[in-house]
Amino acid sequence: MPTRRDVLHLLGAGASAGLLASALPAMAASSSATAFTSHRPPVAQRNFTSQAVERQLRKTKAQIADPELAWLFENCYPNTLDTTIEAGTRDGKPDTFVITGDIHALWLRDSSAQVQPYLPLLREDAALRRMVHGLIRRQAACIRLDPYANAFLPDGTSQRLKWSLNDITEMKPGVGERKWEIDSLCYPIRLAHGYWKASGDTAPFDDDWRAAMHTVVKTFREQQRLHDRGPYTFQRPSPLATETLVLEGYGQPTRPNGMIHSMFRPSDDACVYPLFVPANLFAVTSLRQLAAMSAAIHHDADFAGECTALGDQVEAATRQFGQMRDADGQAFWAFEVDGFGNQLFIDDANAPGLLSLAYLDCCDREDPVFRRTRDLAWSPRNPYFCAGRAASGVGSPHTGMGTIWPMAIVQYAMTSDDDAQIRQCLQWLKTTHAGTGFMHEAFNQDDPSSFTRDWFAWANTLFGELILDLAARKPQLLR
Repeated sequence: MPTRRDVLHLLGAGASAGLLASALPAMAASSSATAFTSHRPPVAQRNFTSQAVERQLRKTKAQIADPELAWLFENCYPNTLDTTIEAGTRDGKPDTFVITGDIHALWLRDSSAQVQPYLPLLREDAALRRMVHGLIRRQAACIRLDPYANAFLPDGTSQRLKWSLNDITEMKPGVGERKWEIDSLCYPIRLAHGYWKASGDTAPFDDDWRAAMHTVVKTFREQQRLHDRGPYTFQRPSPLATETLVLEGYGQPTRPNGMIHSMFRPSDDACVYPLFVPANLFAVTSLRQLAAMSAAIHHDADFAGECTALGDQVEAATRQFGQMRDADGQAFWAFEVDGFGNQLFIDDANAPGLLSLAYLDCCDREDPVFRRTRDLAWSPRNPYFCAGRAASGVGSPHTGMGTIWPMAIVQYAMTSDDDAQIRQCLQWLKTTHAGTGFMHEAFNQDDPSSFTRDWFAWANTLFGELILDLAARKPQLLR
């Protein structure tokens, strides 16, 4: 039975060698021309249109002097709205289902990240606000269905994802994949908090949403495993070790210490050590955001206090057990630990990862521990760092050695104040899209025409977010 990794590699290979084979030469030739034709769907075929996003697109594109970079922004920034939104009504209230792109399923992580760049425009566009409101409600329903699942189907009768058909776990109708990842519950809180701050609207945060948030906290406590191993197990028949969990589906042994166990990373690959540091730091941030919302919106001091106390406990444990020291004696963050003293240092291009800690508000971008961690992650100290002929960057075990994820290049640029460093990142992003006009999941360090996933909406809108960030923070780099 093919895994998600197999399917995505086939999609990428098909895009490179098949569907795009005839188009790539023409696209590549157009890269040297003065005119770049939009690769957006025709207006009538777009899934969702926001006038505020269209205005922002025109305004920002006009600030970009490089025509190819402006073209990439035009294609990528609205890609989630153009191609992945399924907005409607459910039980008389807004409902939005957001697919990842080439997979017709909603990942709690991806769907949240895909709409993140549009949040600052919510006050300008009621339709956009309703769409995100619907996504918050849909995510809350997904969490109530199964807080241990990472991906969900449109409804309980939709065809199951091929790679999860033989999974040994408790699969409920409507669940697409049931890989327990801490960030799957953090991202919906980040989205809800961002929506509330940007719009001032509290309509999505009804009793159903509150019930989902209580489930989040309950699940985090279960996965601290302070008293037992909790209810979650997962096994998958697969030749890939990263697709399943050892020890009857509970994962590698740990010594519980107050951190939250995560069986899988945001790449959907199994953790080596289940105490995954970036996701624990993300959980601390999310719990504090949830506490602020509970106190201000619902005046629920008890639940706010519970969230704060849990966040403080997880932070203290992660600081105690989740840091390493290099030869110079300076502290930096580990990637995974097990509580017995074993620590793993790598970085994976997905977020949360070490590069994305400041982006996700897990720390200040000038925090010295983060700066050291960032430098080490972008170096040969990280076995998944590549310096190839096409670009340098961080890859992932998910796509194999010698691959670079555009998402990692974006994260590196967004946490940099060095103009030369950011310019280099922009150049790499501009020269590795293989003439397609879009970001990909990963590309070969020496040959960008070898890539995975030609339709990966999260990477596209994250690139758009980078350009918006630079337009506000360093507009001279775009001029």
